[in-house]
Amino acid sequence: MSIENVRRFFAQFERQDDILEFNTSSATVALAAEALGVIPARIAKTISFYGKEEQAILIVAAGDVKIDNSKFKQQFGLKAKMLSADDVLRCTGHEVGGVCPFALPQENLPLVYTDVSLKRFETVFPACGSSNSAIELTNEELYQFAHAQSWVDVCKLSE
Repeated sequence: MSIENVRRFFAQFERQDDILEFNTSSATVALAAEALGVIPARIAKTISFYGKEEQAILIVAAGDVKIDNSKFKQQFGLKAKMLSADDVLRCTGHEVGGVCPFALPQENLPLVYTDVSLKRFETVFPACGSSNSAIELTNEELYQFAHAQSWVDVCKLSE
Protein backbone atom coordinates (compact mmCIF):
# COMPACT_ATOMS: atom_id res chain seq x y z
CA MET A 1 0.00 0.00 0.00
CA SER A 2 1.33 3.39 -1.02
CA ILE A 3 0.67 5.17 2.27
CA GLU A 4 2.78 2.55 4.04
CA ASN A 5 5.66 3.30 1.65
CA VAL A 6 5.28 7.00 2.45
CA ARG A 7 5.12 6.23 6.18
CA ARG A 8 8.40 4.27 5.90
CA PHE A 9 9.88 7.15 3.87
CA PHE A 10 9.03 9.67 6.61
CA ALA A 11 10.27 7.31 9.34
CA GLN A 12 13.85 8.11 8.31
CA PHE A 13 13.13 11.71 9.37
CA GLU A 14 11.11 10.66 12.44
CA ARG A 15 8.04 12.29 10.87
CA GLN A 16 5.90 9.17 10.23
CA ASP A 17 3.57 10.07 13.10
CA ASP A 18 2.90 13.47 11.50
CA ILE A 19 0.95 11.85 8.64
CA LEU A 20 -2.73 12.60 9.01
CA GLU A 21 -5.34 10.03 7.95
CA PHE A 22 -8.97 10.99 7.51
CA ASN A 23 -12.22 9.05 7.73
CA THR A 24 -13.32 10.80 4.53
CA SER A 25 -11.71 11.19 1.14
CA SER A 26 -9.09 13.87 0.55
CA ALA A 27 -8.60 12.87 -3.09
CA THR A 28 -9.34 16.32 -4.50
CA VAL A 29 -8.18 19.77 -3.44
CA ALA A 30 -11.69 20.66 -2.22
CA LEU A 31 -12.07 17.43 -0.22
CA ALA A 32 -8.58 17.74 1.29
CA ALA A 33 -9.21 21.36 2.30
CA GLU A 34 -12.49 20.37 3.91
CA ALA A 35 -10.91 17.44 5.78
CA LEU A 36 -8.11 19.68 7.06
CA GLY A 37 -10.19 22.81 7.70
CA VAL A 38 -7.92 25.00 5.55
CA ILE A 39 -8.35 27.06 2.40
CA PRO A 40 -7.92 25.06 -0.83
CA ALA A 41 -4.84 27.05 -1.85
CA ARG A 42 -2.86 25.46 1.03
CA ILE A 43 -3.29 21.99 -0.43
CA ALA A 44 -0.04 21.07 -2.21
CA LYS A 45 -1.30 19.11 -5.19
CA THR A 46 1.07 16.97 -7.21
CA ILE A 47 0.43 17.10 -10.95
CA SER A 48 2.15 14.51 -13.14
CA PHE A 49 3.28 14.99 -16.74
CA TYR A 50 5.09 13.12 -19.44
CA GLY A 51 8.68 14.30 -19.64
CA LYS A 52 11.54 13.51 -21.95
CA GLU A 53 12.83 9.97 -22.46
CA GLU A 54 10.07 8.27 -20.41
CA GLN A 55 10.91 10.24 -17.27
CA ALA A 56 7.85 11.79 -15.65
CA ILE A 57 7.75 15.36 -14.37
CA LEU A 58 5.92 16.07 -11.12
CA ILE A 59 4.89 19.62 -10.29
CA VAL A 60 3.86 20.30 -6.70
CA ALA A 61 1.69 23.42 -6.72
CA ALA A 62 -0.83 25.31 -4.62
CA GLY A 63 -4.39 24.03 -4.75
CA ASP A 64 -5.81 27.16 -6.35
CA VAL A 65 -3.60 27.21 -9.46
CA LYS A 66 -3.46 25.40 -12.76
CA ILE A 67 -0.65 24.79 -15.19
CA ASP A 68 0.12 27.64 -17.59
CA ASN A 69 0.91 25.80 -20.83
CA SER A 70 3.17 28.52 -22.22
CA LYS A 71 5.20 28.76 -18.99
CA PHE A 72 5.48 24.95 -18.87
CA LYS A 73 6.73 24.80 -22.45
CA GLN A 74 9.22 27.59 -21.81
CA GLN A 75 10.50 25.87 -18.64
CA PHE A 76 10.71 22.29 -19.93
CA GLY A 77 10.85 22.62 -23.71
CA LEU A 78 7.82 20.42 -24.28
CA LYS A 79 4.03 20.59 -24.26
CA ALA A 80 2.32 19.89 -20.93
CA LYS A 81 0.65 16.48 -21.27
CA MET A 82 -0.68 14.86 -18.12
CA LEU A 83 0.05 11.21 -17.41
CA SER A 84 -2.73 8.68 -17.87
CA ALA A 85 -4.04 7.07 -14.65
CA ASP A 86 -2.12 3.87 -15.45
CA ASP A 87 1.09 5.80 -16.06
CA VAL A 88 0.59 7.82 -12.86
CA LEU A 89 0.65 4.59 -10.84
CA ARG A 90 3.56 3.15 -12.83
CA CYS A 91 5.68 6.32 -12.61
CA THR A 92 4.90 7.41 -9.05
CA GLY A 93 3.80 4.28 -7.23
CA HIS A 94 0.71 6.19 -6.10
CA GLU A 95 -2.87 6.08 -7.36
CA VAL A 96 -4.67 9.18 -8.62
CA GLY A 97 -6.08 10.93 -5.55
CA GLY A 98 -3.04 10.13 -3.41
CA VAL A 99 -0.18 11.19 -5.68
CA CYS A 100 2.66 12.83 -3.80
CA PRO A 101 6.38 13.46 -4.32
CA PHE A 102 7.43 11.02 -1.58
CA ALA A 103 8.53 7.36 -1.70
CA LEU A 104 8.81 7.42 -5.49
CA PRO A 105 10.05 4.37 -7.39
CA GLN A 106 13.80 4.53 -8.00
CA GLU A 107 13.57 3.13 -11.53
CA ASN A 108 13.03 6.05 -13.94
CA LEU A 109 12.72 8.33 -10.91
CA PRO A 110 10.35 11.21 -11.77
CA LEU A 111 11.78 14.72 -11.71
CA VAL A 112 10.07 16.77 -8.99
CA TYR A 113 9.67 20.54 -9.12
CA THR A 114 7.97 22.82 -6.61
CA ASP A 115 5.97 25.74 -7.97
CA VAL A 116 6.39 29.23 -6.52
CA SER A 117 2.61 29.37 -5.95
CA LEU A 118 3.28 27.51 -2.67
CA LYS A 119 5.56 30.21 -1.30
CA ARG A 120 2.56 32.31 -0.23
CA PHE A 121 2.11 30.03 2.78
CA GLU A 122 4.17 29.12 5.85
CA THR A 123 2.98 25.51 5.62
CA VAL A 124 1.19 23.40 3.02
CA PHE A 125 -0.46 19.97 2.95
CA PRO A 126 0.66 17.42 0.34
CA ALA A 127 -0.97 13.98 0.13
CA CYS A 128 0.82 10.95 1.53
CA GLY A 129 0.11 8.21 -0.99
CA SER A 130 -3.56 7.54 -0.33
CA SER A 131 -6.86 9.26 -1.04
CA ASN A 132 -7.37 10.08 2.65
CA SER A 133 -4.01 11.33 3.93
CA ALA A 134 -1.82 14.42 4.16
CA ILE A 135 1.09 15.90 6.10
CA GLU A 136 1.74 19.51 7.08
CA LEU A 137 5.14 20.71 5.87
CA THR A 138 6.96 24.00 5.50
CA ASN A 139 8.01 24.84 1.96
CA GLU A 140 11.61 24.07 2.88
CA GLU A 141 10.62 20.65 4.22
CA LEU A 142 8.51 19.91 1.15
CA TYR A 143 11.39 20.86 -1.15
CA GLN A 144 13.84 18.73 0.84
CA PHE A 145 11.63 15.66 1.33
CA ALA A 146 10.49 15.72 -2.31
CA HIS A 147 14.10 15.90 -3.53
CA ALA A 148 12.94 18.74 -5.76
CA GLN A 149 15.11 19.77 -8.68
CA SER A 150 14.25 23.46 -8.31
CA TRP A 151 11.51 26.00 -7.74
CA VAL A 152 9.67 26.82 -10.96
CA ASP A 153 7.00 29.28 -12.06
CA VAL A 154 4.72 27.24 -14.34
CA CYS A 155 1.26 27.95 -12.92
CA LYS A 156 -1.42 30.61 -12.96
CA LEU A 157 -4.41 31.23 -10.71
CA SER A 158 -7.47 29.21 -11.63
CA GLU A 159 -10.32 31.27 -12.99
